[in-house]
Amino acid sequence: MASENTIMDSDCMTLTRFVLAEQRKVPTATGDLTQLLNSIQTAVKAVSSAVRKAGIANMYGIAGNINVQGEEVKKLDVLSNELFINMLTSSFTTCVLVSEENQHAIEVETEKSGKYIVCFDPLDGSSNIDCLVSVGSIFGIYKKSEQSGESTLQAALQPGRNLVAAGYALYGSATMIVLSIGRGVNGFMYDPAIGEFILTEKNMRMPDRGNIYSINEGNESTWDSSIKEYVHSKKYPATGKPYSARYVGSMVADVHRTIKYGGIFLYPASKSNPNGKLRLLYECVPMAFLVKEAGGLATNGKIDILDIVPETIHQRSPIFLGSKDDVNDVMAFIKNKAER
Repeated sequence: MASENTIMDSDCMTLTRFVLAEQRKVPTATGDLTQLLNSIQTAVKAVSSAVRKAGIANMYGIAGNINVQGEEVKKLDVLSNELFINMLTSSFTTCVLVSEENQHAIEVETEKSGKYIVCFDPLDGSSNIDCLVSVGSIFGIYKKSEQSGESTLQAALQPGRNLVAAGYALYGSATMIVLSIGRGVNGFMYDPAIGEFILTEKNMRMPDRGNIYSINEGNESTWDSSIKEYVHSKKYPATGKPYSARYVGSMVADVHRTIKYGGIFLYPASKSNPNGKLRLLYECVPMAFLVKEAGGLATNGKIDILDIVPETIHQRSPIFLGSKDDVNDVMAFIKNKAER
């Protein structure tokens, strides 16, 4: 351990060292997942660097393209997507990639192919870049089924229960990777002085109840009445203090705060988005996996997010995630509405 006068802890746990230690716990491990996570780590470092110097490098503004979601694609979106695709395909561990920015699933060429499927949003919250609000990257990792004859698309359409690992990178006041490989959630802060992610948030756990709700209240007129009643109950409780409202508009930032402090993040269906707005494979499912590993819950209002079997790679879903008691509260309002 470092002494009080030591600037750096010589025994710090880096992300690479952590993943290698976890690999040793599985006797049958081949090292492929470790290699894949290291490739994601490199992509995150590159995206973080690009985000930090975007203004200087004239990378703000619109690239002049529309992605498959009908949103204008920013220059950083394009670069981030390319960085992730290049790192993942050159890792020799992936067979299928699903990106928010690509209309179709990407099949890795045979000579570079491996056994993992990665679904990712290379730059979540990118509409916030120009005003310097935190953005992030989200990823979920599956293993390809041994089932013969399975197509590329079928390989990617797995329920969240099948996830091998999931995580996100947050590019905020610092850069952090939050990761779970199915044995809890850990946070790694990037130290640019040594170019490594250091374990700073060990075994992250959410409280059973928080005092923060996070939802875009500008859409209130389009919500179901059960959601309106739930939010009203938190703003004007019969007893106790009202909940605080916090909404960044960048899912990574909002979910990170929810994991840290508890409470609830809601993105319900609306009149304009009857199936919800957030994408299942590379937004809802990885975040639901992390929240549940941290002791919380995640649902689409009817069933657990991780139980949904996706039908398309860009499928959307409503989502309610956060502290157990808070998610159960909103579920009670939805159930009561259905029983009337």
